[in-house]
Parts: sequence; C-alpha cells; structure tokens
Amino acid sequence: MESQELKNSTLTEIVSQNYVYASILYYFGIRFFDYSEETLCDVCKKKGIDVQRVIQELSDPSGEELDVNKVSSFPVDLLIEFLKHSHYNFAKKKLPYLANLIDSLEGKGEKYGAIERDLKVVFPMFVEDFIHHIYLEEDTFFKYVIKLYKAVSGRSTPGRIFYEMKKYSVTDFAAEHDIHDDEMEGIRKITKDYEVLDDTPLQIRVVYSELSSFESELIQHAKVENNILFPKALGLENEARKMIDSISKYN
Repeated sequence: MESQELKNSTLTEIVSQNYVYASILYYFGIRFFDYSEETLCDVCKKKGIDVQRVIQELSDPSGEELDVNKVSSFPVDLLIEFLKHSHYNFAKKKLPYLANLIDSLEGKGEKYGAIERDLKVVFPMFVEDFIHHIYLEEDTFFKYVIKLYKAVSGRSTPGRIFYEMKKYSVTDFAAEHDIHDDEMEGIRKITKDYEVLDDTPLQIRVVYSELSSFESELIQHAKVENNILFPKALGLENEARKMIDSISKYN
C-alpha cells in the first residue's frame, strides 16, 4: 500500500493486506480489532499519534533475518548475550502481544468457539512454562558456560570450575533441552496447524499468523542453541577438563 492509501484505509483493510501490520499497530497502542472500521488517519488523531510515524513503520514490516553464519562466529560470551536478548524479546514483547490477541478473541462463531476457549486455557500455561524454562536456562546452563569460558581463557581459577563440573555437564543440559524443543505441539493441535479457511475471521487469521511466526522464531532460536552454543560449550568443557587433569598431575 502507498502512504496515502494506508492513511485512508480502515484498519481491517490494512491488516488484511499483511497480518504483520497488526503487531506494528499494537506497538503504537492500537489494537486493530477495537477500531476495525475506522481509518488509520482517524485512529491516530483520536489517540494523538503521528500518523506518518505509523505509516513509516508499516512500510517496512519485514525485520532483520537471522544471519546464522554471523552468529556462529560469535565468542561464547557474546553468543549468550545474543540468546538472552532473544529471550527478552520473547518474554517482554512477543508473548504479551500474543496473549493480548488471544485474550481478546470472542464471538467468532460456533466453528471457532472451542478453539477460542482452548487457546485461552492452554496459551497462559504455555507462557508460564516457557518463561520458567528460559529463566532456568539463563540461571543454570548459561552461567555454567560463562564460567567454563572464563576458566579456559584464564579469567578465573581452575578450582572454581572444578566444583561446577562436579554439579553440571553440557551433555545433561543438552538432554534436558531436547525435552523443550517442541513446546508448541499442543497449540498446533488446537489450531490444526494454524489452518486458515475461506471463512476464517480476520482476528483468528492474525492470531494464527503470529503463532506460526513465533514458532518459526523458536525453531531458529533452538537451532542456534543446539548447533552452535552446545558444541562450543562442549568444547570448553573438554578444554577445562584437560586443564584440570594437567594441573592434577603436578600435585
């Protein structure tokens, strides 16, 4: 859509063109389904928002693609900061937006009534479990890997990592991580793999699109952890073990 066309289109027309527009509007404080038949210009005037700023964001909704090759070259400490930043975006931006979308679903007819009810029960449980998982990962696995990194790079004493390696192992963390790799299986079943039919309401379409997009991000995130972080962490653990074995020979 051109700038003038966006300005004079209803929010329903705008979101129907690209479901990602719904999230952009949301971050400006506009829930599209609350103003579905009003124009973007009128809604922005009502809420005191600069319509040109909104149009600028709507004109470039793609976002950056994850460059796996670039990420794989990161040292371990920077890689973990990258993953923690992803966790922050999931917990503070993506999940609250999805929760708001799902909580606002109502009156979508008999066909989608059961899906609405199931999502409203299952999604909060998914969020609670997911948040617990990422915070636990940061407090245990990430901290352990940073300690390995510091020990191998000579920034902490071997004695400290020796006791950490008595409690933890990268292999155990990897096995635990595999359990959480398909966290959205239940949501896929409820939505029949985000199935969209000719009569699927727009708000349901947006919810499905955002759930599918979020799942894709989780898959990419898991690949970075499984294919990049875990091998690096295992290498550090092996180096730390050799270092400790070398020191013990002289005692």
